[in-house]
Amino acid sequence: MRLKSILSPVLLGLICVVVFISCKSKVSDADLKAKVEQVVNSNPTVFVDVKDAVVTLTGNVQNEDERLNLEKAAKAAEPKAIKSVVNNLSITPVLVSSDDIALTDKVLDATKDFPNIKATVAEGIITVTGEVEQARIQTLKMSLDALNPKKVDLSGVKVK
Repeated sequence: MRLKSILSPVLLGLICVVVFISCKSKVSDADLKAKVEQVVNSNPTVFVDVKDAVVTLTGNVQNEDERLNLEKAAKAAEPKAIKSVVNNLSITPVLVSSDDIALTDKVLDATKDFPNIKATVAEGIITVTGEVEQARIQTLKMSLDALNPKKVDLSGVKVK
């Protein structure tokens, strides 16, 4: 008799749990698509498609890191609802103009005496990063300005 009085509430509780879990609403493909689009919106060339909780990413990115980061971000958007992510993102090759190649050679020569400096050229703009002594920053700036680029960006340089 005592067993029946204990067993009934336990069975009722188990039935309620099973019903609650089975009635839990499934996230729709449209909702998944909206969530994934929200997290990959940093790249307007990436398109998202969702079918049966499988996310497909298509479009172009600039490098492999960006490709993998977008895939991880898509998975993290709704990890319990997304079955898998198909990464069909293509890496767009970076086109370098002949002017940038010539300027790059000159920049390498101008920065050869600055071992802690890294300089890159893109679209005629020299971007410099690294560390340089206070006494030598002016020399670096003048030698790069003498190359006649569109701009010299020293914002990434730490002056010691």
